[in-house]
This record gives sequence, structure tokens and C-alpha cells, in this order.
Amino acid sequence: MVSENDAAARRASDPLTQPPILEAEHLQKAYGGRPALRDLSFSLAPGRILGFLGPNGAGKTTSIRILTTILEPDAGHFAVAGVSSRYPERIRSRIGVLPESQGYPKEMTGIDYLTYFGRHYGWTASEARRIGWALLEVVGLQHRAKSLIGSYSRGMRQRLGIARALVNDPAVVFLDEPTLGLDPRGQQELLVLIRRIARERGAAVVLCSHLLSEIESVCDDVVILSVGQVVAKGSVTEVIGQARGNGVRVQVPLSAVAQAEQVLEALPGVMRIVPKGQGSGWLQVELLDSASGTAPEGDTVNNGILEALIQARIPILTFEAEGSRLQEVFLQLTEEAIR
Repeated sequence: MVSENDAAARRASDPLTQPPILEAEHLQKAYGGRPALRDLSFSLAPGRILGFLGPNGAGKTTSIRILTTILEPDAGHFAVAGVSSRYPERIRSRIGVLPESQGYPKEMTGIDYLTYFGRHYGWTASEARRIGWALLEVVGLQHRAKSLIGSYSRGMRQRLGIARALVNDPAVVFLDEPTLGLDPRGQQELLVLIRRIARERGAAVVLCSHLLSEIESVCDDVVILSVGQVVAKGSVTEVIGQARGNGVRVQVPLSAVAQAEQVLEALPGVMRIVPKGQGSGWLQVELLDSASGTAPEGDTVNNGILEALIQARIPILTFEAEGSRLQEVFLQLTEEAIR
């Protein structure tokens, strides 16, 4: 039997150009004749983190339940590590899952909890305990291994849940709202852990979260669902680039707002300046459409805006292009799909 550490090391050393570890093709699901998921297709390579996004009712839960073999699709299929969805029991042995709400036995220690699940996956008692200790070290809980789970904080329980999801050395790990309820430091520490799991163990991670800044900071790829269908997919950079946007936002000191408006209105390619947020110093710079050929390209205009403000000795506190953040793209694409 190949050890858990050997299998993880082998996958982690493989290049990311290898075939996808998770592939979904044309998945569909309806409830009572009402479509909940329409034609979901995507792929995910080992060692990469996929942000799975969508507003409430978009089909995220249905998708994850299908991919974790809880539900059967009405049409389409998927594969994990080359195992077809026609074999759900084999799929379950290749995935790890951290659900949004997971109960824990308060009167069991962390190491006993992981040992129990190790035995469930076929390890001997000694192997299961060894793997449990190794995973507790991975998630930073080795010092609390013999403490009762009832004494763990929420962040510690989330770490234990991730360790539990890794017991069977999964090829794909599904994490549903792993940082929910944690303070900012706890959120950041857990995101670092998730990134390590993907990079060092070579596992593909599917991360569901409502915190778009979290997805943007840790994920390599993203799938955005709306009304049961994919409205965007690809790398985070590619998806952000899909959003329409023809303007920039610039923040200057409140005392310099009037001067900044005057400077910017004189620039070619600038259509108008709109102050945003009373007393904030933010200016919305709306640009002419460069695609029409009547205005300079966006990068040229952006550089011109920065240069003009610098020459006028106006401090630039913040500068953002429209559509430069995942949250803006998400709101735009899901709104368009609803229409």
C-alpha cells in the first residue's frame, strides 16, 4: 500500500500541465421540472485552487452535491483522478469534504477523531494514528492533539475539519465557507493553510466562499454561476478581464478635489468627472469609448490621468480601473444573467 505521504509527494511534484484532476462536462439538474443547474462544464488541475461563486439560488449547492456524489445529475458526467462519476464509491475515496456546518464529538480528542476516520478508510490502527499526528501538524494542531474537541475554538475546529478532509489523501478537496465566523487573523491563517495544501500536497481545491476578496487573494481559477448557468470561468485574471468597464476611480485629498476635477476634465479621452462619496475625495472618471476609434486606448488615458495629477502636484491616494476587482465583476455578471 502506498503511504499517504508518498502519494501526496508524488502529486505535488507533478507539473501543472498534466491532465486535469477534476473534469465536469455538461452537468444538469432540475427539481420538479425547474432547472437548478444547466450545462456546468469546467476542469481543474492538480495543485490549483478554484473559487466556486454565485449568489443564493445560483446552483452552487447543487453543483457541489453532485461533484461529491450526494446527488446524481440528470445529464452530463464528471471524473475525479480519472474515475468516472458512474462509480460514486470510488469517487468518494478520492475526495475530501469540509461542509459549511460540520458537527464534532466534543468528548473525543483531536487525534482520536482523526484516527477513527483513518480506520474508516482502511488504515491499520497504527497507520491511522500516524497519519492523524502528521495531519494535525499540517494544520497546526499538534499541540492540542490530546485535548477534547469540546475545548477547541471555532478556528481550531475548522482546522481539524480540514485535517479530517485530508485523511484519505484526496486528489480533490471541497471546502465550503471554511473561514466563516473567524476573525481576520484566523481567516488569513486558514487561507495560508489552504494554499499550502494545494501547493505542497498537489491536491486540487474547490473553495466555496461569499467573501470575494478571499477568493481573489487565494484562488488560481474561478467559476461564477448565476441562475444555474456558468456566466464566467477561467483564471481569476481572465475573469476579471471579462468585465466591461470604461472608467477609473481616483482618490485625492479633499482639499484638492476641485483642482483635480479641473485638471482631469481637460484631458483627451475623458468624458466627465463625477465626485463619489461626500467628503471622501473620490472622483469617478468616465472615459470615451476607445473602441470607436475616437478616443485614446485605456492604458494611454490611465497613464495620462496619473501624469497630469502628478505634474499638478496633486497627491494620488488611490487609483482603480473599473472591473479591476472580482467583486465588481461578480456583481456585474450575475446582474446581467438575471436580466
